[in-house]
Amino acid sequence: MSSPLALAGVSAALRNLIDAAFVEANLAGAVGSNVTVSALAPDLVEADANALPQLNLFLFHAAHNPGWRNAALPSHDAAGRRSTNAPLALDLHYLVTAYAAGDALAEMVLGHAMFVLHETPRLSAAALRGLLDPLALPPGLAALADTGLPDQAEVLRIAPLPLGYDDLSKLWSAIKSEYRPSAAYLVSVALIEGTRPTRSPLPVLSRGGLPDPVTGADRGVVVNPDLLPPLPTLLAAPPPPGRNAARLGEVVTVRGIRLAGAGHVARLAHRLLATPIEVPVVPSINGTTFDIALPNDAAAQSAFVPGVWSVSLRLVPSGEPDAHETNAVALLLAAAPVLAATGPPLNLPAAAAVRTVVPPRLTVTLHARPQVRLEQ
Repeated sequence: MSSPLALAGVSAALRNLIDAAFVEANLAGAVGSNVTVSALAPDLVEADANALPQLNLFLFHAAHNPGWRNAALPSHDAAGRRSTNAPLALDLHYLVTAYAAGDALAEMVLGHAMFVLHETPRLSAAALRGLLDPLALPPGLAALADTGLPDQAEVLRIAPLPLGYDDLSKLWSAIKSEYRPSAAYLVSVALIEGTRPTRSPLPVLSRGGLPDPVTGADRGVVVNPDLLPPLPTLLAAPPPPGRNAARLGEVVTVRGIRLAGAGHVARLAHRLLATPIEVPVVPSINGTTFDIALPNDAAAQSAFVPGVWSVSLRLVPSGEPDAHETNAVALLLAAAPVLAATGPPLNLPAAAAVRTVVPPRLTVTLHARPQVRLEQ
């Protein structure tokens, strides 16, 4: 890609291209004097009666290239870090103008310049390196040798730019200079890319897991004859039948796929707990389900929290050397109500049930199992 000096580099390359062609064609002998090639604004060109013939290149407009602007968009990774530098793709619009004081001299200069650009529809990387050689540049423009134009992905293409009489009239009126014979050209595309650091993904060291310890070859990609995920995956952790949520003391059957292996441990995590609760489990023979027996002792009632839990499974899959942890699915744990009553019994004998001055009182306390936390 090119640097921000690419605009000036294109102007210098076109100037050197036309200047070398004028020397090769001996245009100076045809017009009777040397022809100067410049890249100035038209209002800065000296066009008096004593001025030598001159051809001027004027970059009057730089527009975004629509193709590259839609094809290369800036992208970032999940952490917001920049992963690519989208190039600034520009189409450059030039006005080529001839100046001369004698009869038909301007037309001779402009005709030669248009023929040179017609015979050079593209500037290859080798041509750009020669045109931007430090020896071919003025001392003040030596920095243009490092524009990076020869190394960009696209070559520079030169094509005539049709401008009507109305467009030329508006253009020369905006320049506030006297009109001269001129032609417009489009140079496309200059790709300017930033140098901000980007974060690339890590390279692939092996395919399909760790290499074979004996042969050292990659295991390859594991292919399964179905459309299901290739890794151990949990699908759902529904409550027991007939309930909207599970309760302590019940068994929850978790469904999944490819759960065969060893060392199965279910991990139950809640937002109010710092560390997950781990419960050893045994999967079914076909590796599609496993049961979690929710304890109901005093320790469990203080350790568990009602609400939404996330359930994942850590296991060593069949044929794998290392443990893996699956995705997490939701498990809803309800707070079951528990009643505790204190006071005299209500089933008194008929003789004792006679109304007294002070009626008996009964205190009923409502608890939840597991207990609801203050944060809830």
